[in-house]
Amino acid sequence: MSLYKAFRIRKDEGKHSAGIESLDLIPPEEGEVLIRVSHSSINYKDALAGTGKGQILRHFPLTGGIDAAGEIAESSDRRFKAGDPVIVTGYELSATHDGGYAEYLKVKADWVVPLPDGLTLEESMSLGTAGFTAALALYRMEINGQNPEMGPILVTGASGGVGSLAVNIFDGEGYEVTAVTGKTEQHAYLEHLGAQEVLHRDKIKPGRHALERGHWGGAVDNVGGEMLSGITRTVRPWGNIASIGLAGGHELNTTVMPFILRGVSLLGINSSGCPYDIRHEIWQRLATDLKPRHLDDIVTRTISLDELPEVFDELLSGQILGRTLVKTG
Repeated sequence: MSLYKAFRIRKDEGKHSAGIESLDLIPPEEGEVLIRVSHSSINYKDALAGTGKGQILRHFPLTGGIDAAGEIAESSDRRFKAGDPVIVTGYELSATHDGGYAEYLKVKADWVVPLPDGLTLEESMSLGTAGFTAALALYRMEINGQNPEMGPILVTGASGGVGSLAVNIFDGEGYEVTAVTGKTEQHAYLEHLGAQEVLHRDKIKPGRHALERGHWGGAVDNVGGEMLSGITRTVRPWGNIASIGLAGGHELNTTVMPFILRGVSLLGINSSGCPYDIRHEIWQRLATDLKPRHLDDIVTRTISLDELPEVFDELLSGQILGRTLVKTG
């Protein structure tokens, strides 16, 4: 039986461990495909899982990595054949099912999206869950009536993967973007991606009143906590807030006033559980009208599977700019 390399995460007697292991290559069963993985990426959730600092995995051991792209090696589903380039993101990869930090990945065919024309496998993972999430935020906001005439879009946590891509995608769709970051040295980077204004995160205050002066047409929030609380009070009437992350905390202390007096909408962005038809549509758009113009600048690093632990620590300590691509082969 053939062997392949994978980054496995274990928890034995309450002790976390993770590293490269050799696993048996098992053929796909009915309704499954076997993917020869070429690329993956690093997301915040990957770093939490890989270091054991977050309760991400539901059982152990599992292969890490919530993203994967590659070619079909073997298929038991007639929709796919050997050699087809494909993408898999979400669907509880690296939570209840092995993920993309491996040379091979066996998954349900229903989870697989054909690589759309206009994207390479490398570009698809330069986007990964981060790019998909940013595009899903725009998709949900615009379905709910968001448009550039409503005012500037505030993007918090803007120097991270989702934030960087959101800045570039919203700017590309004609929105005025204000980026928020705690990294003053990254202002020029965010302006290059399309931010018309860059604010230090200390400038975004929670506010003392149920409603503060409406300033933002809408927002993409990667932070949560007090940051999101303050944003709810300062979005203009009928604006939308896409809630994506919780780096600043999971609690939300606000009132119903923004929602019932201004018609503000708080939209939860769940990229993992996104329905397949929407998932397919968004990947098509990421290959066409929503494809970031500065994707090469947003990907600041490419690493191997062996380098994952070091980069996890850097990401969790706030040292990573933009996106990190993982080359699995």
